[in-house]
Amino acid sequence: MAKSRSVPDLWMIAATLGILAIGIVMVYSASAVAAFHDYGDPYYYVKRQFVFALLGVAAMFFTMNVDYQVWRKWAGPALLACFGLLLIVLVPGVGVVRGGARSWLGIGSFGIQPSEFMKLAMILFLARLLSERQDRMHSFREGLLPPLAILGAAFGLIMLQPDLGTGVVMFGASLLVIYAAGARVAHLGGLGLLGLAGLGGLIAAAPYRLQRITAFLDPWQDPLGAGYQSIQSLYAIGPGGLVGLGLGMSRQKYNYLPEPQTDFIFSILAEELGFIGGTLLLLLFLVLIWRGMRTAITLSDPFGSLLAAGIVGIIAVQVLINIGVVIGLLPVTGITLPLVSYGGSSLTLLLTALGILLNLSRYTR
Repeated sequence: MAKSRSVPDLWMIAATLGILAIGIVMVYSASAVAAFHDYGDPYYYVKRQFVFALLGVAAMFFTMNVDYQVWRKWAGPALLACFGLLLIVLVPGVGVVRGGARSWLGIGSFGIQPSEFMKLAMILFLARLLSERQDRMHSFREGLLPPLAILGAAFGLIMLQPDLGTGVVMFGASLLVIYAAGARVAHLGGLGLLGLAGLGGLIAAAPYRLQRITAFLDPWQDPLGAGYQSIQSLYAIGPGGLVGLGLGMSRQKYNYLPEPQTDFIFSILAEELGFIGGTLLLLLFLVLIWRGMRTAITLSDPFGSLLAAGIVGIIAVQVLINIGVVIGLLPVTGITLPLVSYGGSSLTLLLTALGILLNLSRYTR
C-alpha cells in the first residue's frame, strides 16, 4: 500500500452523484402513478428513496475516509454473519416472501435483503483470501477450489430463496476477483462450461425460468403471460425515439409495464428521455466503471486491488444484465439498475461499497 494518501477520485464522485440524482428523478417519474393508486400519495416511493439515498451518501463519505485496510480484519466475520442471515431468511415465518422469493428480513414495509449484503461480504473475503494465496492460484486444488467452495455454498443458499439474479451478480463479480488474482484461464474456461451446464439445470428444474427462456426467444408466443414484460418494455423504449416523450410523460407506467420503478426503470427513462437520456446514463456508468478499474489496476496492494475489482464487478455485471433484459437481449431476471432503481438496502449498501472504492482511489500511484 502507498504510504501517502491523496484526494479521492473526483470523476468517480461526480459520476456516482450524477447517476444517483437521475435515479431519484426517475423513481418519482416511474412510480408516481402506481404510488397514488396504491397508497394515495404520488411521492410514496420517492420519499423513501430520498431518505435511503441520504443515508447511503453519508455512509459513502464515511467509508471514503476510513482506511480500507480496516475491512481486511472484518472480512471473515462479515462473511459468517451473511451466511447466518441467508440461513435465517429461509425459515418459514421469519423470512418475508416478496415477488415469489423468500429473500427478505423485516417488519412491514421495512426490510433488508441478506443476499445484497452477501455480495459485498463475498468480495471482501475473496479479496483477503486470494491476496494471501496468489502464489497458489495456478493450482486448481490449492488455489481455485477453496474460494469456489465458499462461493458455491453462498450461491446455493441464495438459490434456495430462490433469487437467481442476485446469485448471478455475486458469482460474476467474484469470478472477476478470482481472475484478477491470477487464476488460470483454462481452469476458468472449464468452470464456465460447468456453470453453463448447471445454469441449464436450474432453468430446467423451475418451469417459470423455462418460460422466461422461451419468452425471451419469442415473447409473442405468450404476449399476456411470460412474454408480457419484454413486450411492454420494448413498447416503452420504442416511442422514446431520440429525445423522448418528455419527463413525466411515460404511457407505459400507467399499469402496463410491471415494476417500472425497479427492474424496468430504464425502460421508462428511455421512453421519457429518449436515446440521448439513456446514452447519458450509460456514459456515467462507463465513467464510474473506468475510474474504478483504473483504481484496481494502479493500486500496488493486492488486497486493495482485488477489492476494487470486485466492487466494480458488482456494478458492471448488474448494469449489463439489467440493460440486457430491458432491451430484450437477455431473459427477464429480477435485477435492479444500480443507484437508479428503487430499493433501500441495495442502494445504501452499494453507496457504502462505493465509499470503500473511493478510499481505495486515494492510494493509487
